[in-house]
Amino acid sequence: MTTPDVTTLTPVPAADDAARLARFEAHVAAEEKVEARAWMPEAYRRTLIRQISQHAHSEIVGMLPEGNWITRAPTLRRKAVLMAKVQDEAGHGLYLYSAAETLGVSRAELIDQLLAGTAKYSSIFNYPTPTWADIGAIGWLVDGAAIMNQVALCRCSYGPYARAMVRICREESFHQRQGFEIMLTLSRGAAAQRAMAQDALNRWWWPSLMMFGPSDRDSVHSAQSMRWKIKRVSNDDLRQKFVDATVPQAQFLGLTVPDPDLRLDDATGHYHFGELPWHEFHEVLKGNGPCNRERLAARRAAHDEGAWVRAAALAYSRKQQARQSRAS
Repeated sequence: MTTPDVTTLTPVPAADDAARLARFEAHVAAEEKVEARAWMPEAYRRTLIRQISQHAHSEIVGMLPEGNWITRAPTLRRKAVLMAKVQDEAGHGLYLYSAAETLGVSRAELIDQLLAGTAKYSSIFNYPTPTWADIGAIGWLVDGAAIMNQVALCRCSYGPYARAMVRICREESFHQRQGFEIMLTLSRGAAAQRAMAQDALNRWWWPSLMMFGPSDRDSVHSAQSMRWKIKRVSNDDLRQKFVDATVPQAQFLGLTVPDPDLRLDDATGHYHFGELPWHEFHEVLKGNGPCNRERLAARRAAHDEGAWVRAAALAYSRKQQARQSRAS
């Protein structure tokens, strides 16, 4: 049996694994994209499936805390903008599931893993959204953190993933601005509105920093992902970049970052910040967050209630294919 070479897509003997791996490593090191039909190490493929599927699941689960506020948004304009944002998140999940499918895994399999609770998604979506300010904090902080990571993913070595990220990043920048505008309005409002904005920042600050994953010293996958250029910037570097960008924004809003250790290091130009609550991070990942069970229950219910829609769409597709076959 033969397998396509990563650079030429011409057949090479299956026994030539060492040579193929060397060509693959050189291809990636040269900043060339790996495409779906190209040969790749199995570990590279598995890493991509894990990362892209977790990303896709996060987009889908991330619709839930915001979708809950569409009917309760304070104005018609706010409702329309939030509805557009939630719709964007659904589209992001679609792009990412499609990118994962190019690696030989079916979308149904990935969704089954999510519904069974065996697949991970971003821990940030297991926190509640009790006030309208939470929607602003999610856009400003959560989507802001996502952009920090996702802009780098536009240079991911796997072509289908990198190209999906280009459009996603454009839309995420809109989401971040939408959230900041909500926080700006609240921070310029009445005392109760300012207090609401501060409370949301207090609750979302540390979970947002934890979005970047464990520290570099504790990250299991980062070193290999960096070498294969799946990941382009380390967790700690992304976290530092986010803090440096976000603290001045909080100051502009007149809000206080809930970190007594926060200070600007004049020598480096970076903000020093306190130790993250890693115990909470690991508990949420284990399924013990405030809304873990609620989120999965909602996804399972939506999947079951939408079964008739999927069946109807499949029947319609088969009917159209049959008509085209008769016509030809």
